[in-house]
Amino acid sequence: MTVQVLAMHGWGGDSRCWAPWGELAARRGWQLHTGERGYGALPPQQPRWGASSQQRILLGHSLGPHLLEPSLWAGSTAAVLLASFAGFVPEGRAGRPLRTALNGMAAQLEHGDGPAMLASFLERVAFPFPSSELPEGPLQQGIGAAGSARLLADLERLAATKGLPEGLQGALPRRLPVLIVEAEDDQIVCAASRAQLKALLPEATVISLPRAGHGLLGARVPEAVLNWIADGLA
Repeated sequence: MTVQVLAMHGWGGDSRCWAPWGELAARRGWQLHTGERGYGALPPQQPRWGASSQQRILLGHSLGPHLLEPSLWAGSTAAVLLASFAGFVPEGRAGRPLRTALNGMAAQLEHGDGPAMLASFLERVAFPFPSSELPEGPLQQGIGAAGSARLLADLERLAATKGLPEGLQGALPRRLPVLIVEAEDDQIVCAASRAQLKALLPEATVISLPRAGHGLLGARVPEAVLNWIADGLA
């Protein structure tokens, strides 16, 4: 059986974060292909399904599922949402602090303070671990004008999310198997947004990780996710 996994990273990261996943997938004889937003030196690209794939798994971290083209969801046989969300900013008064924070981040990008802002953001992504344990990304490569523009555009996209990714919403009638992996100490995706995602996907399998943050460091997540995929193929 040919198994292909397409993976998309989240805001502020790049495709190199999937290197450990690719190694583990290769040991199973699976293919893993990654998308890239191009915030740093790597060129932007959408992942694509191979023609011979019998099982097609979509894998996205944080904003990643919202960055995948709807047509990719139409061809998928399962999906994994890592530290993700439907709407990032809660409705009403509860979302005001987060909207203010996003506006401040956008202002820093517009005024050329993107690297300092991104470094602060990555500290919260890594929590409760030091940010030095995150894989290298655009911050280490250097963020130019084009990368800053893409970061700003995707930050606005992040703030505007209201529901499930369009493609995922369209896949629900065919009962697409979905795995949600959430981090209980997530400093990026708030508890209300995590709860909304689960409410919109009541049939999804949920793995809730204690003492894990948005970056899912130290939680052995790749092995658990690939095992879930394998169990579904059995």
